[in-house]
Amino acid sequence: MKPIEAVNDFVVKFANVNGSGSASANQMFAKSILRMGVPATPRNIFPSNIQGLPTWYEIRVSEAGYLGARGGVDLMVQMNPQTWNQDVASIVPGGYLFYDNTRALPPGRLREDITVIGVPLTQITNATYTLARERQLFKNIIYVGVLCALLDIEPAVVEQLLAEQFKGKDKLIAANVQALHLGRSYALEHLQCPIGLHVRRSDKVGDRIFVEGNASVGLGMVYGGATVCAWYPITPSTSVVEGYTKWASRYRVNAETGEKNFATIQAEDELSSIGMVIGAGWNGARAFTATSGPGISLMQEFIGLSYFAEIPSVLVDVQRAGPSTGMPTKTQQCDVLLCAYASHGDTKHVLLFPRDANECFEFGAASLDLADRLQTPIFLLTDLDIGMNERLVAPFAWDDSRKLDRGKVVTAEELEAGRDFGRYTDVDGDGIAYRTYPGTHPTRGSFFTRGTSRDRRAIYTEDGALYQDNMERLLRKFETAKSYVPAPVPRNAATSTKLGAIYYGSTSDAMEEAADILAADGVEIDLLRVRAFPFNSTVDAFIEQHEQVFVVEQNRDAQLRTLLINEGDLNPRQLVRILHYDGTPITARQIAGQIRASLGLDKAAQKEAAE
Repeated sequence: MKPIEAVNDFVVKFANVNGSGSASANQMFAKSILRMGVPATPRNIFPSNIQGLPTWYEIRVSEAGYLGARGGVDLMVQMNPQTWNQDVASIVPGGYLFYDNTRALPPGRLREDITVIGVPLTQITNATYTLARERQLFKNIIYVGVLCALLDIEPAVVEQLLAEQFKGKDKLIAANVQALHLGRSYALEHLQCPIGLHVRRSDKVGDRIFVEGNASVGLGMVYGGATVCAWYPITPSTSVVEGYTKWASRYRVNAETGEKNFATIQAEDELSSIGMVIGAGWNGARAFTATSGPGISLMQEFIGLSYFAEIPSVLVDVQRAGPSTGMPTKTQQCDVLLCAYASHGDTKHVLLFPRDANECFEFGAASLDLADRLQTPIFLLTDLDIGMNERLVAPFAWDDSRKLDRGKVVTAEELEAGRDFGRYTDVDGDGIAYRTYPGTHPTRGSFFTRGTSRDRRAIYTEDGALYQDNMERLLRKFETAKSYVPAPVPRNAATSTKLGAIYYGSTSDAMEEAADILAADGVEIDLLRVRAFPFNSTVDAFIEQHEQVFVVEQNRDAQLRTLLINEGDLNPRQLVRILHYDGTPITARQIAGQIRASLGLDKAAQKEAAE
């Protein structure tokens, strides 16, 4: 088998042991490619324990700019004997295996259709370092040095990254640079360098930034005016709150007194956290919580209160594989229905679906405006793949003249002038009533906030007609929300087609690459990326224009498809499920393979769909 030859277009995957210190070395390797101007997308695949279980770090290198998972591995950096068989099996024919050959392998552990590159990493490390922890950590830097030689990565780039990481610690910088060159020098002396995979300096990164989704949500909340964050720790959402607190500590502090103008509160559980958010929202603050599926399950009763009493609140759901505890460190899009209809009784909630860290920032700020404008819970649905992985995205944009949209709030001056006020009265016909903040006026504009049924002036009643009047007004408000939420983003095929695809969130990059793959085979597909629920008329029109629409998502039960059918007058047979739910990110090859198989194009599609 001829070895693969590719320039700036391949997949490298590291197989390590959790807790071995490999994460920082692997991240440095990814950043070195970015510093050479070549787009690279890393994904950290890790277990839910503290130390000892297998962990992987996959890097998609694509000068063409494809950022989604591709499927298949071109170069496996195998540093964990526990996962040897599955890691070797994942290498594509013609690919490369780099491993520590200090100890000889038993016969039959290798493949004949790949190139095997053995380096005695442990032997080199033990000959150079005496302390066990030094040997463990510097071994990681040594293999980065080997990779620099194998892939023709400029060593000066890695040296600069080391200098930045250990700034002010000259001894550590020197020691790590030494380890880097130990590996590189060995490879140049004993191996054929470079191999068929090359990194060649380019200019395709441009002005994009490299940032994770959770930190971006936190920053968006600061820009959006959040002053209260109440939460209970849960993977994979914790770094949302860490990000918010970091940025708020910088930007929400009184320069003269040093007084903090925000509060981050760790509650005793998820139910308490959402209760605090609702209390803060009732009092006029902008507040949010961050959690995952299990937390949303526990918050159901309070979510219903926020909906029915019409109190602004924002819930960031960084989705993970469920149900129950599920797989806490694996990704899915499995909370769509849970959030859309959260709580008992008839409810409908606004959902936002960001595709990347840029939209995490944008939608984070926008969610607070929407909560105030609509006086309702807003769910920002990301997932582990977006939230906990760094990604290349366009720089964040912000208009300094932008004002916070506090929605319909009656002022003390208006009340003093004699304005009539009924808390749940639909004055404008859009379903959104006017509210007052507590203490707005000493004698006017007050009302009793309750989760029980009431009339238009917030007076308790069990009159069925009045209850129905209120519930229908809430439906009008949900209809109004269609004009406020982010609109879907279309991408038309090069030629007219009767095939379409609807997708959202972290599926976006893989879906758009899959469309390019299919187009190269003569299969043209129009695309529509949904960014929010409720769906506006664009979605129904898109479906009506196509004979078949593939709904691509990462869950077992086709939840977005279910939502489309439930909310629209649609033919279910028109909507074709394209699903992936093993906890790994969906790939372009899987999507293209499933679509080919659905269209009956070829038998090979069955195999590709499973990759």
